Amino acid sequence: MVNFKIADESLASKGDEALYVAENKMPVTTGIIRKRFEEEKPLKGVKIAGCLHITKETANLALTLQAGGADVYLCGSNPLSTQDDVAAALVKKGINVFAWHGNTDEEFYWCIRECLKESPNILIDDGADMIITAHKEFPELIENGTIIGCQEETTTGVKRFQAMEKQGKLKVALFPVNDARCKNQFDNELGTGQGIIAAIYGMHVLFAGKVCVICGYGHCSSGMALRARGLGANVIVTEIDPIKALQAKFAGYQVMPIAEALPSADIILTATGCKHVITPTKEMFDKLKEGVILGNLGHFDIENLTQILC
Repeated sequence: MVNFKIADESLASKGDEALYVAENKMPVTTGIIRKRFEEEKPLKGVKIAGCLHITKETANLALTLQAGGADVYLCGSNPLSTQDDVAAALVKKGINVFAWHGNTDEEFYWCIRECLKESPNILIDDGADMIITAHKEFPELIENGTIIGCQEETTTGVKRFQAMEKQGKLKVALFPVNDARCKNQFDNELGTGQGIIAAIYGMHVLFAGKVCVICGYGHCSSGMALRARGLGANVIVTEIDPIKALQAKFAGYQVMPIAEALPSADIILTATGCKHVITPTKEMFDKLKEGVILGNLGHFDIENLTQILC
């Protein structure tokens, strides 16, 4: 029996189309690994709970885990990224899903708790919310050995767990996927870096000739700068780390303090993981051009003025 709470079951056929598209773009996950899992069933009897972006790509991961014998439970790691048609398609295919687009903070944690109530053995997290909730509200799953391992795939989450480990509060074995070189150099820089640019470009925004300010020059933000320049934007990078700032300079970008960069910006994108990169004040707001596009890439929306504009 499939347990679920989603927006609309009738969207399943549309979700199937999205899964088909992603399946053909993920040959390793949906081809090589899934075929092997179907034969060997290495996850038979294992319950896996994931707090992830409920997208067509995550869906194919879930179906691959299911092919390996796992009983899979999913909830959304970001209320705004859940694709309701994909959630419906997954339910039809036997995946337990508790996610819908635009859920509230209270509903967000309700979905996490519904997954943890099923006593999963492995947790796959995106931002640390599920694993931290397990520590706080379901400690028995850790103490009795029900949870045998976890993984975290974001910089934000890994930093939270590093802090917990220093305090002696991390009680489970945890694999920091985010620290893998392939994650940083390929997924973050090339995949994530393209994602936010593609979202804005998809709004029929012409990047060519516009001034695009990229706040930060880490793995994700360097990818954003690369994509913005490729679309013809004049890219300015702001970065407080002198070595990263030098990297941006040697990569051919203008580098300057954020206060100098903002007044000329047509598009501003932050990806630092820090609070108030653009401080939410009237003084800072008055520096911005009329019609400027302001975006943030990261698990939390605390880096810039979007928190008072939305």
